[in-house]
Amino acid sequence: MSETRQLFKMKDLRGRLSERKYKMTPQRKEILQVFIDSEEGSHLSAEEVYDLLKEKEFDFGLATVYRNVELLNELGILNKVDFGDGRARYELSAANPQIHQHHHLICLKCKKIIEFEEDLLDDLENFISKKSGFKILNHEVKFFGYCSDCRNEVET
Repeated sequence: MSETRQLFKMKDLRGRLSERKYKMTPQRKEILQVFIDSEEGSHLSAEEVYDLLKEKEFDFGLATVYRNVELLNELGILNKVDFGDGRARYELSAANPQIHQHHHLICLKCKKIIEFEEDLLDDLENFISKKSGFKILNHEVKFFGYCSDCRNEVET
């Protein structure tokens, strides 16, 4: 389990909302619960969140889901990620902004998204900071290629 996932419980998220003067509405609570309950490594679109809520028989509209995931992204509770497929996806943000987000390996054939937890860019960040005077707070890296299953198919 990743360090990010371990840090989140509903009370933590409620606190993060109240720090920013927002309430934990029933809709936000259910949307956030979807992310907490989702399989680790899930990157959910607003439509997928909506579908999961419908399965649980919650009755609020897709527009409500869109508004709330965007707000939660603006507040830093969710991270919006773009994997180049024309669909915004979201994942829980690290509770501690000093923790770098993980990197993503994106298969061009099957569209599988694999999270890569190791952060190998500390030396590069230090070099850039020293050279430019720029204070780096975080970075995002995406690698596009073929997962091990698809690679075998493509290479044969």
